[in-house]
Amino acid sequence: MCSRTGSDTNNAERVILDSMPNVLKDILARAAERARAAERDMGRYVDRAAEMMPARSLSDALGAPGLSVIAEIKRRSPSVGDIDPTLDPARLARTYVDGGASAISVLTEPDFFGGSMDDLAAVRAAVGVPVLRKDFTVSPAQVWQARAGGADAVLLIVAALSDTQLAELLAVVGDVGIEAIVEAHTRDEAHRAIASGARIVGVNNRNLATFETDLCVAERIAATLPEDIVTIGESGVSDPSGADRMRDAGYDAILVGEALVRAADPALLVRRLKGML
Repeated sequence: MCSRTGSDTNNAERVILDSMPNVLKDILARAAERARAAERDMGRYVDRAAEMMPARSLSDALGAPGLSVIAEIKRRSPSVGDIDPTLDPARLARTYVDGGASAISVLTEPDFFGGSMDDLAAVRAAVGVPVLRKDFTVSPAQVWQARAGGADAVLLIVAALSDTQLAELLAVVGDVGIEAIVEAHTRDEAHRAIASGARIVGVNNRNLATFETDLCVAERIAATLPEDIVTIGESGVSDPSGADRMRDAGYDAILVGEALVRAADPALLVRRLKGML
């Protein structure tokens, strides 16, 4: 059972940059550098985005009956190190879809997660389901870059953005014609996500300070989420029992990375997480 108190209390729960461990500061500093580089090429990204076919709807894909699975292409992470640095993103994405994945998440952060925009392009060309660019988005140029690379959605992390930045980026997402998963780690962040007008909210069970995961985080926050938005339980789900907990808490979908990348049969695990077996 999950207690109603603990790491997700209402007092001092908002994560701010000054209190983040050095690795998170480094991640966001590198993200800012890449954002400045993207801004220099923004005109090219806007032109390329205009040539793309209309984006596939992530919210429609996740709103189907039953628990949907967003399956992730993830080479490594700061918390566990290498997972599978040599994975074939297109092949793995097709395997996920064969198992019933509703969408694919592609980590494009290069320095700490080993991802790239090439991975995104490879997955976009390989599957017909919506593709999420998962990165640390801090600039409108990165949203245009994501669309130019084939993304149907981007990730916006409440803890890394001010309310003004979040509103600005959501407006750009609308202009670009894609969608955003607005990610919260605490009740306060969930309230900020909802106040921003987010239509897809992900609750990350991973503690940003310790990198530990606890499914109770999403279970406690679930009651604060409106019924008319799409909700996602992120991180920490590795087996059907974890998926069942997110389903029972009312989430429309789960986002699963490490467990699927490590699985001997990723398609089978997707089916099991969806409750198909």
